[in-house]
Amino acid sequence: MNLQKLNAAIGQYKSFLKSNRRHDPYWKWESLKIFQENWDIETAGFRNMFDRSLQNSQTRRLWKRENYAPKEMMLKFIGMNSEFVRYSFQDLFNEKKDIEGRVDRFVFYCDELLKEYKEKNPLTIENRHFHDDNYEMVSVYLAFRYPDIYAPYNFGIFKDFLKILGSLDVPKINDVGRYFKIMRTVDKFLKKDEEIFELHKKRLNGNVHFAGETLLVVEDFCRVVVGI
Repeated sequence: MNLQKLNAAIGQYKSFLKSNRRHDPYWKWESLKIFQENWDIETAGFRNMFDRSLQNSQTRRLWKRENYAPKEMMLKFIGMNSEFVRYSFQDLFNEKKDIEGRVDRFVFYCDELLKEYKEKNPLTIENRHFHDDNYEMVSVYLAFRYPDIYAPYNFGIFKDFLKILGSLDVPKINDVGRYFKIMRTVDKFLKKDEEIFELHKKRLNGNVHFAGETLLVVEDFCRVVVGI
């Protein structure tokens, strides 16, 4: 990234927040708070816990859109083989292991669960688990479990962001590990401008929104930079 372009973008982002008071990405902060308060990998009632962990009072767009239903499929997988799903999440959230390996294994585990589900339900119309190699939903799990070191991932936004900031090495294929590293780096630059975080904090409701350290600010910055 070009440092001059990055700093210019940070200045533009601050101006954007000041002049767009209706800018509202905070439904993500609500879902993050709900996840943090409900996630318990060891619980006996794993299916109900998972369902409670992914909730929002405004929208379900992170896990439910047209032709996109990762939460629904994961609930089916848990109903079929809860202990294997539990193991899959334990592995995904194991910070002692390499992140690229974890996300790829999680996708592989979901592939295996889908095969098992279709074998047990031969008449099902389900042919996707939606936790595929775009890593979108997998990154949401990571961002909600460890909000200070991971952010929701969108490959198209990531590419456009790097192009706008003058990167000479824009990935041609998914590179979620690099994305997380760059988000943490950008976070350090954003934090040099304390006013940006104050603008966000003023809009957060402590009863509804997560108030701790989170890279959701950086993800919002990326989306504003690329115009989404």
